[in-house]
Amino acid sequence: MVSDDHRHLLSILDLDREEIDDVLRDAATFAEIGTREIKKVPTLRGRTVVNLFYEDSTRTRVSFEVAAKRLSADVVNVSASASSVSKGESLKDTARTLLAMGADAIVLRHPSPGAPALLAGWVDACVVNAGDGAHEHPTQALLDLYTVRERFGRIEGLRLGIVGDVAHSRVARSAALGFRRMGADVVLVAPPTMVPLGVEVLDCEVSHDLDAIITSLDVVYLLRLQRERHREALIPSEREFVVGYGLTPARLELLAEDAAVMHAGPMNRGVEIASEIADGPQSVIQEQVEMGVAVRMAAIEALIGDKAPPANG
Repeated sequence: MVSDDHRHLLSILDLDREEIDDVLRDAATFAEIGTREIKKVPTLRGRTVVNLFYEDSTRTRVSFEVAAKRLSADVVNVSASASSVSKGESLKDTARTLLAMGADAIVLRHPSPGAPALLAGWVDACVVNAGDGAHEHPTQALLDLYTVRERFGRIEGLRLGIVGDVAHSRVARSAALGFRRMGADVVLVAPPTMVPLGVEVLDCEVSHDLDAIITSLDVVYLLRLQRERHREALIPSEREFVVGYGLTPARLELLAEDAAVMHAGPMNRGVEIASEIADGPQSVIQEQVEMGVAVRMAAIEALIGDKAPPANG
């Protein structure tokens, strides 16, 4: 069970190793619920979860929505483009409005790093970071950990390569921190212009040569080019990026037969990953999507489940 000291999930580092283990164990139980004819439990009946998204999203928003509904919570989806935010309302005022309407948890995606932490200081509701700029995406890290554990039966001792636009990826940061916390060896593979400043705090090996390290990897985690966050040209061309860092059929031949290929989506097929690899037997990309609901059920339940009113019947 997640410690009572945790009211929010803002960073994967909010959870220690034992707490991550607890979430992954609970996710396995919730995954079984997804196989039933009636995919619902009364755990959060009477509670309200608000998905407040300032950036477009399909996988994450829908995953949180399905997760909360399977726990029997009431769910409210708020998109910035279709709310008072588009009229200039501040995050603080929007949050207080939602709180006044009875929100027990607010799932926030925001383009500004640190926005969920600010929100957590303004409201009594639990806050879940669903991605803040290029900072973190903790529930993505949890579902990635769960996917790898399901594939290999363990996390500790595996070698994970996170490849591509590391500097602008919240997925990369949370995954690196999460996998290191659980005992994996992590190497960040990127052009020099796509390695973040202060990378040493992630406690990971850094390489600029994918071909030199690919044979040592158990898991290849591919990142898309975050062009919307680039303020200048960081690579000579997309073609050169593919040549240096794309997972091509030729590179796949260098991987161990039991190695896994991951991607948080959306994918740029033919850029960071060849289409046939994305759909191939070593890909666990679809599993990542499927695991997302169970893991987010476990995360939400850990934060507000013990505060839920008792179910009737």
